[in-house]
Amino acid sequence: MEPPEAGPESKDFGALISLYSSYVWNRLFGSPPPSDSGFLAKFSQFYRRKPHPQPRRRTPCLPLPLPSNSLDSSTFKDTSRIYNALEDIMLHVYSNLHDIQKNLQFWESRAEGSNARKARFMLFERGPRAFIDSSIKLVKDSVREGYSIQQLCHSASSHISQRITILNGLRCALATFLAQVYIEVDRSVEELAKDPRKSLPLLLVSMNELFLNLETSIGNLNAFYQSNFPDGERLHDPLIFERLPVVNQWTDSEVDDAISMICENLHKLDSYLSSIVAKYKKPQKITQYWIHYSCGAVGIAVCSMWLIKHSSLMGSPDIGNWIQTASNSTVNFFNDHVEQPLLDIRDELFETFRKRHKGVMELEEVQLTANSLHRMLLAFSEQTKGQKFPENASDQEMLEIVMARYEKELTHPIQNLLSGELARALLIQVQKLKLDIETAMLELNQILRANEINFAILAALPAFFLSLLLLMVIRAWLKQDTKAEGRGRVARIQRRLLIVEIERRIMQYQTYLDQGSVADAECTYGLMLYSLDRLYCAVERHAKATGEWEWLRLDLIDLAKPKLQTPDKFRVTSRLEQVYDCLLPVPKSH
Repeated sequence: MEPPEAGPESKDFGALISLYSSYVWNRLFGSPPPSDSGFLAKFSQFYRRKPHPQPRRRTPCLPLPLPSNSLDSSTFKDTSRIYNALEDIMLHVYSNLHDIQKNLQFWESRAEGSNARKARFMLFERGPRAFIDSSIKLVKDSVREGYSIQQLCHSASSHISQRITILNGLRCALATFLAQVYIEVDRSVEELAKDPRKSLPLLLVSMNELFLNLETSIGNLNAFYQSNFPDGERLHDPLIFERLPVVNQWTDSEVDDAISMICENLHKLDSYLSSIVAKYKKPQKITQYWIHYSCGAVGIAVCSMWLIKHSSLMGSPDIGNWIQTASNSTVNFFNDHVEQPLLDIRDELFETFRKRHKGVMELEEVQLTANSLHRMLLAFSEQTKGQKFPENASDQEMLEIVMARYEKELTHPIQNLLSGELARALLIQVQKLKLDIETAMLELNQILRANEINFAILAALPAFFLSLLLLMVIRAWLKQDTKAEGRGRVARIQRRLLIVEIERRIMQYQTYLDQGSVADAECTYGLMLYSLDRLYCAVERHAKATGEWEWLRLDLIDLAKPKLQTPDKFRVTSRLEQVYDCLLPVPKSH
C-alpha cells in the first residue's frame, strides 16, 4: 500500500497527519485503524486544530477606547484575550500602513521630479540588470524610431504612476478598515462596560464583517488594476479571509475559534500585503546607488592592488616604513601639543606656589640695594651741604645734589679723582645703575612667569581645536536621526509636522462629512489615526522624561475619538503645539 496523496480537499495539516497515521497503522498491523481508536482520534483532532500564527512583538501604539472596568468581571480570561486580539488588529494594520506609506512617499517624490530625473531613475537607479535592459531597449528604439528619450520618460512616468496607484489603493483600503474597527469599538464602549459577556461576541461578529469588507475592497482594487493596467501582470491571487460561522450560543470554544479566526486573517493579510509591497516597493539603497558602489569597489580594488604591491608580500618595506613614520608623527604630535603643554601648565601652577617664598627673597634683595643707595646718597648730601638731612629725604633730591657735585668735579677730573669727591659720585651712580637693573630684571621675571601658562596653552591649542572638531563631528553623527523619535532639531520638526498632518486630516474628514462622502471620510479618518499613532510612538519616550506623558496621552486619545467635535479637536492640537515641551519649536540659537 502506497502512502495516500493529499488532494486539494486535504491540504490542511491536520488532514495530512490523519492520512499518514492511517497509512502507518495499516503497515504495522495489516488492517485499517479502528474508527474508535482513542490515540489516533486524539492525535488527529490535536493536529486538526488551526495553528495560531506567531503574534507580533508588542510595541506601543495608539490604544483603542476599551473600558478598563470590564477586566474585573468574571469573564476576565475571555475579555483580556479578545482585547488582545483587537489590539493585534490595530498593531498589524499600523505596521502595514507604515510600510506602504514609506514606499508611497518614495514614488510620489519621484513623480514630482522632472523628466530628466525620471529618465535617470529608469536607467541608473534600478540596478545593473535594469540598466542593461533599458540601455538595450533605448538603443533599439533609437535605431528603429529615432531619438526615444521621450518614450523613456513616458515609460518612467507609467512605471511610477502604476506603483502610486497600487500603493495608494492599498493604503486607502487599510485606512478604511482601521477607521471602521476603531469606530466600531468606540460605539461598543458603553455596552462593553455594562455587559461584556453579551457585547464581546457581538464585537467579534462585527470584526468578521469588517474583514469581509476589507476582502471586498482589495478584490475591487485587484479588478481596477487589471482593467487599468492590462499589459501588466496580475496584482496577486485573491485575498480570501476565514469566515466566522453563525453561532447561536457563545461558549469558550466558540470564542477561541473566533480569536483564532482573527489571528489567521491577520496572518493572511500580512502575507498578502508583504508580497504586494515587495513587488512595488522602493529600490534598496544599494540598488539606487549601485554605480557609486561599483566605482567604490573598483577604487578599493585598485587601492588594494597598490597596497599589495608595496607590502611585505611583494618584498617591499614601503608600508612598514609609512606606518612607522605615521606612528612616530602621531606620537610626536601628541607629545608636543598635548602631553608636554599639559605637563608644563601643571608644573607652572605648582611651581608658582612653591617659588612664592623665593620671589619674596628676590624682592628683598632689591630692597637692600635701594636702602644702600639711600644711605650713600644721604651721607654724600650731608657731607657736601654740611647740614643734617632727615631719614625720609627723597632720593631724587639727593641724587640731584650728587649730580651737581659730579658736574663740578668733572672740571678738574684728575685732581678731583685723587683728592676730591669724583670717585665717590661715580660709585653712587654705579649703585643707582645696579638698582635700576635689578628692578627691571624683577619686573621681567614676573612678566615671563605670568606668561608661561599662556605659552603652554598656545602650544596645546592645535590639539584642543582638533579635539573640538572631532567632538562636533561625533555630535552631528549622533544627532543625524531625522525620524520623529530622535532628539535633534530635525526630529522635533518632524513631530511638529505630524501635528500639521493631523490637522489637515481633521479638516479633510469634516469636509467629506459635510459633502456626504462616507467612504472618503472613513479613509481620511483612518489616515488621521495612523498619523496619531506615529505621533504617539514618537513622543512617548520624550514626554515620560519630562513628566508630561500622562496628559499628552489623554490629549492624543481625545483626538482619536470620533464623537469629539472638530473645533474641540483643533483646540487640542493647538494645546499640543504650545504646551508640551517635546513638541515646542527649537530656538534658532540651538
